[in-house]
Amino acid sequence: MTLPSTFPRLTGFRFPREVVAYAVWAYHRFALSTADVEDLLAERGVIVSRKTARFWLKRFGRHFADCIRKDRPKPNDKWHMDEAVITISGKKFWLWRAIDADGDVLDILVQARRDTKAAKRFSSHLVKPFGEPRVVVTDKLRGYIKPIQNLAPDADHRGHKSLNNRIENAHRQTRKREKIMGRFKSPRQAQRFLSAHDQINTIFRPRRNNLPARSWRHARTDAFCLWSDYTAEMTA
Repeated sequence: MTLPSTFPRLTGFRFPREVVAYAVWAYHRFALSTADVEDLLAERGVIVSRKTARFWLKRFGRHFADCIRKDRPKPNDKWHMDEAVITISGKKFWLWRAIDADGDVLDILVQARRDTKAAKRFSSHLVKPFGEPRVVVTDKLRGYIKPIQNLAPDADHRGHKSLNNRIENAHRQTRKREKIMGRFKSPRQAQRFLSAHDQINTIFRPRRNNLPARSWRHARTDAFCLWSDYTAEMTA
């Protein structure tokens, strides 16, 4: 593999930061396993173990997700919020996810409960960085009512399951990853992985069906440019 030398090497790492960033990108972009990433790198002459690849993903996935959150434009003021069941070590947990009307994921939160307290925690998690929405669409969970009234009193809260199909579709990628990973190992691992995975896919999965080919290619080029900038900001 031809190793670029445009960036300084990460202190304590054998391979250039471009290789590490490529592993993180491939893993999240194509729903690969760590074994797949190992083989993909080996084909390009980079011999690393699954353990090393897993370390890179854990260490730097959050870096890229944080960079994307920092640079993202203000989201659409219409939000969709929903909860999906995930099983971890034989126990039921709830994955709370919010997206805007454009389909971009705002944030996720893994919690053990599905009640008013959990809804308040997640709503606070969203309103603090993004401000109050104009419209909030949820399912019929009554636990949303008081938190939204308190945190976003001027928002139009629409509680109707059939209105929330957009976010139901957003859960599909999680199910796919959950199957590949053989289920999540802990709530902390699920939170760490999904918070990075959703953000990375936000810039690399533009709504292609809504864009002409030229616009989609421009969006992809912009995403790669951003990824290059974030690679330059990586620290050991």
